[in-house]
Amino acid sequence: MQSMNKTSGEFEARSYFPTPVTLFDLPDGDHLNGLLGPLILAREKSQASVDHSNLGGWQSADDFQDWSGDAGAKLLGHGVALANRLTADRDGNPVEIEWRVNSWANINRKGHANEFHTHPGCFWSGSYYVDDGGTADDRSLGGEFEIKDPRGVAPAMYAPDLCYNLPGCQSLGASELIFPRAGAMVLFPSWLSHAVRPYRGSGTRISVAFNFSL
Repeated sequence: MQSMNKTSGEFEARSYFPTPVTLFDLPDGDHLNGLLGPLILAREKSQASVDHSNLGGWQSADDFQDWSGDAGAKLLGHGVALANRLTADRDGNPVEIEWRVNSWANINRKGHANEFHTHPGCFWSGSYYVDDGGTADDRSLGGEFEIKDPRGVAPAMYAPDLCYNLPGCQSLGASELIFPRAGAMVLFPSWLSHAVRPYRGSGTRISVAFNFSL
């Protein structure tokens, strides 16, 4: 009787339904952060927080692009350029879109977080880290950007200790974590459910979030 552990012949394993999540270190990130940090902290003092997905902390209205000056324009320009590089028509041909942008600033201090949410009515969404609050050097401080598997929890419900032995399948039904670092941008599809885990440091975690729609 042939062992079931032996694979007979060649097989083809395909990975369908990939989800693009892109990380990009801005070449002028240090310079922009030196301008944006004080600007956002000053805005916090003059404007009450908006309450959306944030669990504590401060969030501006979605008009960052209107008050952030040249530094904000350069930051969002990087996002637009990245979105254009990663957007194509259904035949894979590159396209250049005049994106409609809305963006806002976030400040999280100890214990602050953001619950899971999506950004309806948009194509790309992103976050840029002005100040990681020390988490790049000490991951125990938390504040991770958490993305939920869009394939759902079903794969993890029957036998959660098992997974499929193929690339990209070890996290089925779970979450992935991205650790913030100052100067880094994360770009992802707006339908991807995401959150920010509680920040446990004593510093100030500053980020800018944005949406691109048609």
